[in-house]
Amino acid sequence: NGAVFTENANEMVLVRDIDIFSSCEHHILPILGRAHVAYIPNGKVIGLSKIARICEMYGRRLQVQERLTAQIADGLVGLLKPQGVAVVVEATHMCMVMRGVQKPGSWTVTSAVRGVFAEDARTRQEFMDLVQHNPRFN
Repeated sequence: NGAVFTENANEMVLVRDIDIFSSCEHHILPILGRAHVAYIPNGKVIGLSKIARICEMYGRRLQVQERLTAQIADGLVGLLKPQGVAVVVEATHMCMVMRGVQKPGSWTVTSAVRGVFAEDARTRQEFMDLVQHNPRFN
């Protein structure tokens, strides 16, 4: 939708705390959580709200969290051809809360790293530090 722009940017772009909703493909029960998505541009940037829309688009499918995380990362790679992409999804699964083991309060964390985030431990660590840091309360 014209939300990809040519830009000479090469520093990390991070959108944190994107609310994400999906449904477990095994039990057809909700998955509720948040995604943290970063990329390092390679001549193209995307409108920030489009990152949230990408998360929403993949979340609408019946999913497993591992695949959802990878699809968000691979979707950005395919669209932007960036230097790298990193995605962390933190979610609670109603199948864990309501059925079987009935463990409310449990969270599942998955990550997907591509490009420079996979190749450079310092870049990956910078992303993880920014995801864990909460600037709204400092």
